Amino acid sequence: MELLQLKYFYAVAKNLHVTNTAQELHVAQPALTQSIKRLESELGVKLIKTRGRNIVLTEYGEFLKGEIAPFMDVLDEIPGKLEEMALKNRSTVIVNVLAASDAVIRAIMDFKKQHEDVRIRIVQNTEATTADISIYTVPEYKPKAKEDPYVFNEKIFLAVPDNEEFSGIDTVELASVKDCEFISLAGSKQLRAICDSFCASAGFTPNIVFESDSPQTVRDMIEMQFGIGFWPQYSWGDTEGKKIRLLPITNPLCKRDIVISTDLKAHRGNDSLVLSLKEYIVKYLEDATEGPEK
Repeated sequence: MELLQLKYFYAVAKNLHVTNTAQELHVAQPALTQSIKRLESELGVKLIKTRGRNIVLTEYGEFLKGEIAPFMDVLDEIPGKLEEMALKNRSTVIVNVLAASDAVIRAIMDFKKQHEDVRIRIVQNTEATTADISIYTVPEYKPKAKEDPYVFNEKIFLAVPDNEEFSGIDTVELASVKDCEFISLAGSKQLRAICDSFCASAGFTPNIVFESDSPQTVRDMIEMQFGIGFWPQYSWGDTEGKKIRLLPITNPLCKRDIVISTDLKAHRGNDSLVLSLKEYIVKYLEDATEGPEK
């Protein structure tokens, strides 16, 4: 039983006229008749019978028509829906945000205000392979073959409460705060792994008294003087209005590279859109950091 046979039968069953149906389907009448006969032979029942000059459905034909009607009625809509899906995909940019999420989300929101018709899907998945734009962080970026991403060098400060304990201190060696209590991002975050490596370089494991998946919670906990923590230069923004001081770390050198890369291999037809959004994010971050290193 083939789909074409069912399509021909359903059309005849609705029209109850073979000649008109053949013209409607743009097929020869004998071909239409033979197709229905083959279907009847496969099913072992008569589906159509003649009554005078007209044709009518048998009880088997009525049953078959009713069973396939829900599917056949939408069959013709499928190509149009698939085309609509393809158009939507071509105008959708997938952005995998694994670093600098606060700043990148602000950039995307700003871009959307100027391009309301553009669809942007944001994901956070270290295993994602279908993203058009990926923003991720590494201690030091090592270029890969045939890859030309934009790389920001971001300093990481030590964020401390603005209180007497740290007054008069303008810079800090990380080893000097080994006995302090730390507020940190959760262990699954890339920034956490990088900052743990800084502490290891300084010869200690941080005493983490509170950790959270939320950068905002970490910032709030530091401001409430529950502990100290690491603060990415621009990913987390400035401390204006907060009772927090950012101390440059002189030893070890605490920084990370934030990589903004594109993947145009999918050939979904949205290359120019992807590149436009990437350039916008880059420009947005450049303005925020007053010209970071590339």
